[in-house]
Amino acid sequence: MSEYILVIDEGTTSTRAVLFTADGTAIDSCQRPLTQHYPQPGLVEHDAQEIWNLTLACAQAMVAKAGGADRIASIGITNQRETVVFWDKRTGEPLAPAIVWQDRRTADICAAMKAQGEEPVVQAKTGLLLDPYFSGSKIGWALENWPQLKDAGAHLAVGTVESYLVYRLTGGSHITDASNAARTALMAIGSGGWDDGLMDLFGVPRDILPEITDCAGDLGTSLPEHFGGAIRISGLAGDQQAATIGQGCFAVGQTKATFGTGAFVLTQTGTTLRQSRHRLLSTILYQLNGERHYALEGSVFVAGSLVQWLRDDLGLIAVAAETEPLARSVPDNGGVYLVPALSGLGAPHWRPDARATISGLSFAATKAHVARAALEAMAHQTYDLKTAFAADGADWAELRIDGGMVANDWMAQDLADMLAIDVERPAFVETTALGAAMLAAVGCGLFPTLEDAASMRGGVTRFAPMLGAEARDIRLAGWSNALARVLQQ
Repeated sequence: MSEYILVIDEGTTSTRAVLFTADGTAIDSCQRPLTQHYPQPGLVEHDAQEIWNLTLACAQAMVAKAGGADRIASIGITNQRETVVFWDKRTGEPLAPAIVWQDRRTADICAAMKAQGEEPVVQAKTGLLLDPYFSGSKIGWALENWPQLKDAGAHLAVGTVESYLVYRLTGGSHITDASNAARTALMAIGSGGWDDGLMDLFGVPRDILPEITDCAGDLGTSLPEHFGGAIRISGLAGDQQAATIGQGCFAVGQTKATFGTGAFVLTQTGTTLRQSRHRLLSTILYQLNGERHYALEGSVFVAGSLVQWLRDDLGLIAVAAETEPLARSVPDNGGVYLVPALSGLGAPHWRPDARATISGLSFAATKAHVARAALEAMAHQTYDLKTAFAADGADWAELRIDGGMVANDWMAQDLADMLAIDVERPAFVETTALGAAMLAAVGCGLFPTLEDAASMRGGVTRFAPMLGAEARDIRLAGWSNALARVLQQ
């Protein structure tokens, strides 16, 4: 009897597999770290073979935990978005490094396209802006600069990470789901297909790209040799869309924020594609039975990776959990502000050239003030996004939060205080994996709709605003001054 859902959650810093029951209970998981490669400043790469090897090993461990492939009803996959993989169609073997979403190597290319007036056309078709964050410029750069891709000729396949994993799992199905395709800057998200004008702009031929599919349904079957039996694949979504689904944001206006490596806020806008006038992104949230649901998105490039930097590179903390008691140990930030532009600034500023700063330091400042400033930066960046969403007519009544950082109660309360709205945190904060499980459950028929599958979400904790308006305004003014100095660089 098939009673479990296997989710592959392939992130930026790790890959893992999670075993769910149909009621949304996570039975077990297996996780492995991914090696981050930084060949030059601003360049970030992954080894796609390592991604495959570790992902397969984690998934096999969970199949064994379930008692065999016949106990798995379906596989759902969620992934780091915008990261692109290049592989040989004959073997599935990668032909080059995977270029990670954080990579900034195409900043000059995007800037030149902006100067030529291309951005309004790109935004109108894709809902995105011209930024090296998105996949199209990465693919064009790689085709131009890596000879092995030219040498591959008709055997070259390109796709985002979920596309690559499906290809390896199935032995040759070259597909991508609509939520991931929407992040390439090659898809016209209103009509739902690859766009000839965009492909020409970035120099990407159609024949290397996958077929665009729904996010749930009959999406392929794994080769029997991987798990000792074939398992159907029935759910696919980019990580932030999956987290929005996992948070049950199915009504127009419902909003979630995921604080992982970066921070990503999505507001459901229904079946209407809304263009932002304040440099947010319009994106496909999910596509079912050919019908697309959309979202407005604000992307912050540095969140959890800031704490990792404090730990691994500056040595201010030994473990990430130290940031909460450090933040609580001082009454305020002592005038210290940290603008975490370690990979440039994302929405609503879109400044890939921006650099991080720590300001307001004096002999009175301690590592506790720096740690607190790092956590406060999460609320400050989210406040800037809320302002932009409100200006676009999509203000938030509440915020549903998830991701590894939000286990920190101090940070969750700080978000409520600075945003002046209730913040809701589910008991199971790994909603990216849960959203993929919900899609897979719908895709294989365990639930008729995503709204029905929302019963898998479970209980929540709410944080109400407690900070006075005057203290809040002082904080925001200090952040605004620190940010202005970064933007003037």
